[in-house]
Amino acid sequence: MGGMAEIAERNLKPGVIEAFLEELPSKALHLGVKVLLCGLLFLVGMKLIGLFRKMLQRSMQKAGAEEGVRSFVDSFVKAVLYVLLLFMMLSWFGVDTASIVALVGSAGVAIGLAVQGSLSNLAGGVLIMLLKPFKVGDFIKEDTHGNMGTVTEIQIFYTKLSTIDNQVVILPNGSLANTSLTNASGNRERRMDVRVGISYGADLKKAKEVLYSLLNGNDKVLKDREVRVFVEELADSAVILNMRCYFAQEDFWEEKWRMTEEAKLTLDEAGIEIAYPQLDVHVKQR
Repeated sequence: MGGMAEIAERNLKPGVIEAFLEELPSKALHLGVKVLLCGLLFLVGMKLIGLFRKMLQRSMQKAGAEEGVRSFVDSFVKAVLYVLLLFMMLSWFGVDTASIVALVGSAGVAIGLAVQGSLSNLAGGVLIMLLKPFKVGDFIKEDTHGNMGTVTEIQIFYTKLSTIDNQVVILPNGSLANTSLTNASGNRERRMDVRVGISYGADLKKAKEVLYSLLNGNDKVLKDREVRVFVEELADSAVILNMRCYFAQEDFWEEKWRMTEEAKLTLDEAGIEIAYPQLDVHVKQR
């Protein structure tokens, strides 16, 4: 106990404290310079990373890479470069980065379990890039939760959709790569079916002629594909006619809405009644 007291007394001697106080300004200045230089390094690194990403984007664009591939590569390169920048900053402060790498490696199992969802999304993103079930600009519907929209971005971990009502849906790549989905833009042409119910008392042949003339008068209907008007069903209160034709993908929705409206107006002009649910009641007298 006496020896420990002597050591403590020796460490607290005025000369030691004075030496520490004398060295404090220079150490604080040295640390401040390091922090300032580290901040400058971070700013310069950000600028260089941004410049490199722009050059990479221009190169891929000239090479004809798809927008989805460009977005995925950009987000991946951005993550890698910022990790390298972080390691450079740690090295600047004298941190042994090799020890950090070794520690991360030894804790790989625990880290893998912690980020298994992110790793699954990363693998899913790679599969999407390789197999190309869809690309930026395609209209897709994933069957698990029914999310649908136009693909706007394919990033490392997530894919962004823009819905019809202009909302943004963010889907994990892992889920997209492991579920069934419908790509409505997979083909250049898309079939349209417009169903119209006419009353049983209406002139069926005349109704078909009216709808045929409507289809033949539309310049955007693909005439080299099937164009038909046929009785699809004899329903309880109506004869269901189906107008079937094909449009280019970019024309599909506008033409579907327009053809549905024009079918109603044209049948009205021709005096053909559009059916509505009806119920006949027969009263039996005793």
